[in-house]
Amino acid sequence: MAAAPPAAARRTPVARRTPVARRTPVARRIALTGAAVVVLALAVLLSLAVGARAVAPSAVLDALLHGGHSAAAEVVRELRVPRTLIGLMVGAALALAGTALQGITRNPIADPGILGISQGASVAVVLAIAFAGVHELSGYVWFAFAGAGFASLAVYAIASRGRGGATPVKLALGGAAINALLVSVTMAVLTTKAAALDEFRFWQVGSVAGRDTEVVAQTWPFMAVGVVLVIAVARGLDALALGEDVAKGLGQNVAAVRIVGGLGATVLTGVAVAAAGPIAFIGLAVPHIARALVGSDHRWLLPMAALIGPIMLLVSDTIGRVIFPPSEVPAGVMTALIGVPFLVTLVRRKAVAA
Repeated sequence: MAAAPPAAARRTPVARRTPVARRTPVARRIALTGAAVVVLALAVLLSLAVGARAVAPSAVLDALLHGGHSAAAEVVRELRVPRTLIGLMVGAALALAGTALQGITRNPIADPGILGISQGASVAVVLAIAFAGVHELSGYVWFAFAGAGFASLAVYAIASRGRGGATPVKLALGGAAINALLVSVTMAVLTTKAAALDEFRFWQVGSVAGRDTEVVAQTWPFMAVGVVLVIAVARGLDALALGEDVAKGLGQNVAAVRIVGGLGATVLTGVAVAAAGPIAFIGLAVPHIARALVGSDHRWLLPMAALIGPIMLLVSDTIGRVIFPPSEVPAGVMTALIGVPFLVTLVRRKAVAA
């Protein structure tokens, strides 16, 4: 009987700690998500106010809320609002696509480029410029979107053949093969059609400058579809992270999770690449940043990634406007300059599993 009190004493601290341990992560996630929303709002204001011509925040609000007619208001409405909207959409799309692809392939360095999706869009744009006479950004949208979809289907068709179906390793290898093939096709067209080179080079570098609200109007329905598809498989991605056998034991249809999640990632990548060109590293870096903040639960990870992606893109674009005035450094270049040190740090800290 003398042993009973110590046992009760041992149980009491556990009972007291358990509810706290369950509440703390949720409270922390809510706080960090709220902080990300605030930072995103500041990034939007920065994007609208900063550039070759600085605009006071009061003038930005006057242009947006009161229809001001000053020169600064016209700059904000006609140039910076479309640019900022594209940045919001593209940043969120690439971040969500990268998060979904890393979950599907269980590969921490997966991004929309590893499966050849971005390169598929690039090939389609090259062909449109060289052979279809398309010279407007609104025309690129549809070709880029179709090219991304074709590349994704080709990769999945290759990976799904043979025993075991579309495993993560086969998806990665199939994506590498398709990517190499599409790069060769792109180079072949550009070397034989020199007139298309300059126009394609402007698109290939990746930028949110020079876009208008027409691009947003053309692509936002596809963006909405991609977001719904990716969010729909959040629980499936959590189960898949534990391994295929465990996911099946938990009642998940692994093939359906991969198909729906892959389709959503393809749609989102197509939207982003069509609207702004192949902007690098957002799909790779943002999921890791979001995972470090809110953990690996995709019900929290996906929304956080959708907030951090636009922050990274808008801040990169804003820095690119002012770093070498009066010229601008395209957002695609700035995200790569930011992303390369991040990737090196990730490898040095052994955060990427071998």
